[in-house]
Amino acid sequence: MKKTIQHITLSLCFAATLLSNAFGQVVSNKPQLENKDSWSMIMIPDIQNYVKWGRNQPILELMTAWIEANIDTLNIRMVVCVGDLVQNNEKITNDYDGDQSTQRQWEAASGAFKRLSGKVPFIAATGNHDYSIDREGNRTSRYNEFFKVDDNFLNAKYLVQNARDEQQQQTLANAAYEIKGLGGRDYLFMTMEFAPRDTIVSWAKKVADMPAYKDHRIVLVTHSYLTPKDELGNTPSKWLLWEPYQVDGKILKSGGIMLPNANNGQQLWDKFVQPSSNIDIVLSGHFTGEGYKKGINDHGKSVHQILFDAQAMGGGGRSGNGGDGWLRILEFFPDDATVKVRTFSPLFGISPTTQEHAWKKDARNEYTIELD
Repeated sequence: MKKTIQHITLSLCFAATLLSNAFGQVVSNKPQLENKDSWSMIMIPDIQNYVKWGRNQPILELMTAWIEANIDTLNIRMVVCVGDLVQNNEKITNDYDGDQSTQRQWEAASGAFKRLSGKVPFIAATGNHDYSIDREGNRTSRYNEFFKVDDNFLNAKYLVQNARDEQQQQTLANAAYEIKGLGGRDYLFMTMEFAPRDTIVSWAKKVADMPAYKDHRIVLVTHSYLTPKDELGNTPSKWLLWEPYQVDGKILKSGGIMLPNANNGQQLWDKFVQPSSNIDIVLSGHFTGEGYKKGINDHGKSVHQILFDAQAMGGGGRSGNGGDGWLRILEFFPDDATVKVRTFSPLFGISPTTQEHAWKKDARNEYTIELD
């Protein structure tokens, strides 16, 4: 009996040690603020390769579930996604590029964000894949069906400005949200559609120039802006349409069609970002990889321009998992100047087996910027 008790005791001690070690791994890997008085913003890269495959949709759900679980831990005050919410805005026939219809892709995208409703405001920008176009480049989107202001009362609470889409419908694809008192500063979070039309650039500039926002820090979110070469995109803004034919399991696509009155990254800088006095950060996706460029505006202030698009990671779009669950944590320190950028994967972080891969520590994925 004595040996049995000793054996049980040793077994319990051994189990406790294993649990302690496992718990220690989890805790040591769990993202935390470097300064307890900081606040943070989460940046989600293009999600099209998650939603177009049924097998990958749970990874997007995991990402927003992780955000939900860490709202308090990281003092998350805003979540932004840089666009390409779906792969195809008008698909009903399955092919080699996804097994989910347009309806199911939009449902998966909006459903993942609904987890955050009432808990944190979020911005979902539109990317090129979120539009259908005709031969003249006129665009439509189902975005307004799935991203409505009443889906999240916090979005409604902070929404102060919005513009219209090409069909002259009110939309959150072009909108601005005001949150006051973040680290002692008022912020305006602004989103602009993919390749913004001239009318939207004019709208955004007028909003940024309003006396009410003169002393705000503006964070601009748009889909296509900076490239992985740390250069502003300067090619003509084009998109394609899916032809009504499938050949060898592939839905045929047109060549690139010019979008009228559209602006690329360089044009956005020249017409809007550089002349404005209060745009501090520009966030974008579209181009696979990472990028960073510090610009100086016409008022002598720094503008930090950040690209993050992980859609090719995890095996790419056809056979991969959608992007390995990577997202960005931007920690805004209480000095009203320092912002720490970190890159984390809840997918890798959820298991002790893969936690060693949960952080990207290279200089392209972990760095500090200083706001003026």
